[in-house]
Amino acid sequence: MEAEANSGSLEDSWAFIQSLGEGCRTVPLAGHVGFDSLPDQLVNKSVTQGFCFNILCVGETGLGKSTLMDTLFNTKFEGEPATHTQPGVQLRSNTYDLQESNVGLKLTIVSTVGFGDQINKEDSYKPIVEFIDAQFEAYLQEELKIRRVLHAYHDSRIHVCLYFIAPTGHSLKSLDLVTMKKLDSKVNIIPIIAKSDAISKSELTKFKIKITSELVSNGVQIYQFPTDDESVAEINGTMNAHLPFAVIGSTEELKIGNKMMKARQYPWGTVQACFHYPLPCHAVENEAHCDFVKLREMLIRVNMEDLREQTHSRHYELYRRCKLEEMGFKDTDPDSKPFSLQETYEAKRNEFLGELQKKEEEMRQMFVQRVKEKEAELKEAEKELHEKFDRLKKLHQDEKKKLEDKKKSLDDEVNAFKQRKTAAELLQSQGSQAGGSQTLKRDKEKKN
Repeated sequence: MEAEANSGSLEDSWAFIQSLGEGCRTVPLAGHVGFDSLPDQLVNKSVTQGFCFNILCVGETGLGKSTLMDTLFNTKFEGEPATHTQPGVQLRSNTYDLQESNVGLKLTIVSTVGFGDQINKEDSYKPIVEFIDAQFEAYLQEELKIRRVLHAYHDSRIHVCLYFIAPTGHSLKSLDLVTMKKLDSKVNIIPIIAKSDAISKSELTKFKIKITSELVSNGVQIYQFPTDDESVAEINGTMNAHLPFAVIGSTEELKIGNKMMKARQYPWGTVQACFHYPLPCHAVENEAHCDFVKLREMLIRVNMEDLREQTHSRHYELYRRCKLEEMGFKDTDPDSKPFSLQETYEAKRNEFLGELQKKEEEMRQMFVQRVKEKEAELKEAEKELHEKFDRLKKLHQDEKKKLEDKKKSLDDEVNAFKQRKTAAELLQSQGSQAGGSQTLKRDKEKKN
């Protein structure tokens, strides 16, 4: 169960009541009625339903995003460590049910696996933007349903983006500036200098100033803690001056003095987790060493509900308005009269049907044109085939005639040869007979 949907519906109802209340009279009550318990009823209902909070952690691999989440919520979230070999940016979402006292929190942590690990980082921000828009679109589709179940809908819209900045001590990378600029209109951004114990205190101060200057000069809008509420105006105004927060994360507990504290062990000393200690150390929760306590106070203990409200009333409303305007919906018509949903639907339906008929006609004309072109191509191909057939037929006839002439010539030569052969045989036979008679005559003369 989520309280986000109820929060949005209560805001809309209160705005509607205020609009109806314009011009109403104020009358005194003669005695106690009981509607002063309405805030208590709302609190009890919200506590019973529970709350949701969704955090997007953006930053390069190895900046301690998972460790900081474990430290923030004082637990160990299960998750696989990311590598530097990802072919692209992938968003990994994990949801956890947390319980503190009698308050339940459905916490979703979305990490950007592989962010900044590619050689070409030009499109690294696109999967993040697409993911945020996808959550807005899912919520919008749920709102537009005829039968809505927003009270049971798991709101996956991102409430805050913790942007982890590498502790270079010089300036923001172009990847950081481009990504934050693409995200600032879609999510509440809180910049964080990760592993701030990697640079000295003086370098850290200069680095913060440099980051703030670059964000302002590039028009990047980061989340500002609200100062309109008098109860938190002072602390929020002070904390706005500390942005970006420089943090150290640690889940390791070491014994310092007589107490077990979250700390980081270094060769030169201990990174203490809570209080000052006479050792060469940096403290995770020691405000003299880093801004971890400030981040936890501002993110969880003071402004968590404002982050949820800003997501719904600012970022989601901007997405919703743009989407509905794309669909043709407006608040007023050209005559500044209230726009009718039925009229808008009918107009969009007629427009859609007109476009459909137009496209259908265009497709029909295109089909007819392509059929004509194909027929012309087939006729041309058929003509070429006939011409080729006629050429081959003529060539065949010519070849056949040549062969017949050659055959006739050969037959004539054979006949002539046979005649010559017959004549030669006849002459040879006559010669043989004459020679035989002469031989007989000589033989007779010899005998005589």
